[in-house]
Amino acid sequence: MTLGFSRGGYLPISTSPELRFQSRSQWPMLRLVRNGPASFALLAVAVATGFLAGSRGYYAREYSMALGWNNMRYIIETCLYHGSLLNRTVILPSFVYARACEYDNAVCADYVPMVNRGDAIHSDEWRNLPDEEQMAWRVPISLMLNITHLRRFQPVITVADYLRLHDLPPDLELSTGQWDTQNYHQNPNVFDTHGTPPSLHTIENWWYDPQGLNRVDVIPEEMKQRGNWNLELGDKARDENGGWPSPSKTAAYVALERALSGRQYVLGWDDARRILLDHGIRGVTSDEGLTQVLNDNGWEVLYTFDGALNMDYVKHVVNPIRQVAPRDSIRGYMEDYYRFTEDVLLLRGEIHYERKPGGLRFTSTAARDTFARIVLFQIHATDRVKELAASMDQRMRELVGGRMWMGSHMRRGDFIRLGWAMQMEFGDHLQRIKNHLNAGRDVIRSITAEAAPLVPSHHTPRIYIATDERDPGNLAYLREQGVVRAPDLITLEDRRRFGWALLLTDVLGLVEQDFLSRGAFFYAHALSSLGGGVVNLRAVNGADPRTAVID
Repeated sequence: MTLGFSRGGYLPISTSPELRFQSRSQWPMLRLVRNGPASFALLAVAVATGFLAGSRGYYAREYSMALGWNNMRYIIETCLYHGSLLNRTVILPSFVYARACEYDNAVCADYVPMVNRGDAIHSDEWRNLPDEEQMAWRVPISLMLNITHLRRFQPVITVADYLRLHDLPPDLELSTGQWDTQNYHQNPNVFDTHGTPPSLHTIENWWYDPQGLNRVDVIPEEMKQRGNWNLELGDKARDENGGWPSPSKTAAYVALERALSGRQYVLGWDDARRILLDHGIRGVTSDEGLTQVLNDNGWEVLYTFDGALNMDYVKHVVNPIRQVAPRDSIRGYMEDYYRFTEDVLLLRGEIHYERKPGGLRFTSTAARDTFARIVLFQIHATDRVKELAASMDQRMRELVGGRMWMGSHMRRGDFIRLGWAMQMEFGDHLQRIKNHLNAGRDVIRSITAEAAPLVPSHHTPRIYIATDERDPGNLAYLREQGVVRAPDLITLEDRRRFGWALLLTDVLGLVEQDFLSRGAFFYAHALSSLGGGVVNLRAVNGADPRTAVID
């Protein structure tokens, strides 16, 4: 049983794709089908029926392939939103690197290519580890993401699809996740009757959001009028299309400006009110009054999502917040980049670390909710993942005698090596989890008295823990403490039905995320991105936000 409220939480739900397609010539279809496998033949049919035709071109990124799946997913969420803003077809990597095998490395290598991770992405991060811990497995992104479902909402292709669409072999795709501006642009698009290679415009990474700049989705007309936006201003060499005149720094402006620090050049909503009150600025006790004072003094209200412990490692989209920023620090994504007409628009480098969900902030609640809908309703795991998670949920309910069950994520593995684990000593870590789940029982009771007979029992405290811990002694200790793990719930028949992909720890993690979203209470660590994915899935299921804690 999942304690819930309105499905989707605060979000307006809409699953209707808004795609503007036009018909184009279909003569290249025979060549596409001839040169590509069956899956690409299906893509060719989609192209012929208008799948890509309404797009203004392609949006390409350089993907951080060193990261695990959950961080990769956050990056993909950002790409999809940016692509939708620009009405461009998003190009995703054809593969990602799974970081662990549930069995001996050679077992997974029998099913999917095994590579040295450092060699593949040109990094020395893992060179000092034992050879077996340096390995990774190159898995098709379709194992991690339901691309068929995603394409209901916006045009998306993989790098391999893009290469085939330009009569190039898919093995040209770089193992690093970078975009090859030479080899990827040597042949014309098969739809280009003029026979010219695809044109390219590159957005340099340091142009996007350097220190002191707040990137937003779009600058509303009323904001432009308030601040006298001038299309003649801006650094054209950095793709800046317009700019703000120098602000008049009033006492209120300066008081707020002095409080700015760090990478994120914003202040919290309540912090701004407190600062203004401390400086004797009147009229800010109401939200409307605070907004007016901010606008009158060169500041604007922006919208985003709260992270965990004042960090953004878990980029969930369930806690909407307001922040404030100096108007002259704001630059619009649409203003700067929509105007380009090149076939491929490429954003260089990384815009993930220390950024908010979406890689920007929003100038309206409607835009913020649009991004949240992409995250919650458009990006799904595969049907196999959901089906196995549902079976595990049923078996877990049976183990706890029909009561609600609670779960947690215990990140060990590389977090021990990096010193990021919640508790370094294993027993202390388990006790921390138990303490939070015990508090979760009280939360459940406080939400609804009717659920009291189904609240997890103190007498038979069977809890579920998803963990990358593999030390036999520690795993035995979990069993002694009544902890349930994936091997206790997944049958041999499940494994046969799911297939070889379940050998990979990263794929098992997808299953466990979906499974944990079905529990009555969930607890995880603020430095681990897996927890953010679970919280988002719980929002989709309609879970009460009080039934998840991340610290």
